[in-house]
Amino acid sequence: MTDSRRRTGAAAEAAAAEFLERAGLRVIERNVRFAHGEIDLVCRDADVLVFVEVKSRRARWGDGPASAVSALKQWRLTRLAHHYLKWRRLGEPRCRFDVVAVTVDDDGASTVRHLRGAFEATER
Repeated sequence: MTDSRRRTGAAAEAAAAEFLERAGLRVIERNVRFAHGEIDLVCRDADVLVFVEVKSRRARWGDGPASAVSALKQWRLTRLAHHYLKWRRLGEPRCRFDVVAVTVDDDGASTVRHLRGAFEATER
C-alpha cells in the first residue's frame, strides 16, 4: 500500500471515530489485526458491541464507499468478529456491524455517513 493510501485510510478512520464518538458511541479499539484480517474500529453503543468497517472513496470515483463491502467482505468481518470475541473472552454479547462511509471531495473536504446495522453476521 502506498503512503498516500495509508494517509487517506488513517484520515478516514480518524474522521469515522470522531463522528461515532459525537454520535454517542465509545471507541474501544482501533485497527485490531489478526493473521487473516483487520477490524477497523470496535465500539460500544450502550450494551451493544459494534464492529465498524470504514470505507473511503474519492467523490469523483462515482460509487459510494459502502459499495465496497461485498458479501465476501461481510463474511470476513463476521469471522474476524468471532475471533475478537473469543480473543477478548467476551462470550456472546449483542453485536452489530456498521459501515462508516467517508467520501473525500477534490478540495479535500470529507462527508461522513454512518450506516448503522449495515449487514447481519453471515455464515458460509
